[in-house]
Amino acid sequence: MNPFRIFLHTLLDSLRDLLPIIAVIGFFQLLVLQQPIPDFLEIFIGVLFVLIGLSLFVLGLDMGLFPIGESMAHAFARKGSLGWLLMFAFALGFGTTVAEPALIAVADEAAAVAANGRMIEDDLQSRESYAFGLRLTVAVSVGLAIVIGVLRIIRGWPIQYLIIGGYIGVVVMTLFAPKEIIGIAYDSGGVTTSTITVPLVTALGVGLARSIKGRNPMIDGFGLIAFASLTPMIFVMGYGMLV
Repeated sequence: MNPFRIFLHTLLDSLRDLLPIIAVIGFFQLLVLQQPIPDFLEIFIGVLFVLIGLSLFVLGLDMGLFPIGESMAHAFARKGSLGWLLMFAFALGFGTTVAEPALIAVADEAAAVAANGRMIEDDLQSRESYAFGLRLTVAVSVGLAIVIGVLRIIRGWPIQYLIIGGYIGVVVMTLFAPKEIIGIAYDSGGVTTSTITVPLVTALGVGLARSIKGRNPMIDGFGLIAFASLTPMIFVMGYGMLV
């Protein structure tokens, strides 16, 4: 298929996805607030850039990240080495999470708030150290989560028991963690499942399930993202109790 036609089709899909957001903003700005949209030309250009960027991102996922994730899962399954597969799973979870822009933003904001609240020293080095420690904590937790998810796919463990047990752990940790860290911990579970982590981890799970005889990609291939959302909450609360 012509690459231009593929991009045009992706562009139209992205426009369809953005239209509800544009409609909501326009409705409340023009009909409820009854005010003209400020700096309309700049906003229009910005929305246009978002549309093009989103389309290129989705196209890149389809052409690059999803295929490479699935192909590496197939390769490790054929190799038959559980140790290398688990090492790859941890490295993938750690590497994608530590590079997440949303996590970097939340960690920096958490460090600034902690400094203002006198939980840490109010200087650049202390804020950077706190934010970096928070990012490493979340990245390690996601790496371990992907390892658990991969073991679940290989062994065929029911996902519901692992998830229920994990959230029981979250509730127990919430009872003992400092109240200042609880909100950050819960938000950390959300920001880890963002633009970089989700495509590669999903491709890994689906590719691995397709490579193992007796596994259903629909049943066994998904669920890794749930672990990636769960474990950071526990680890960040533990980080708050220690730091």
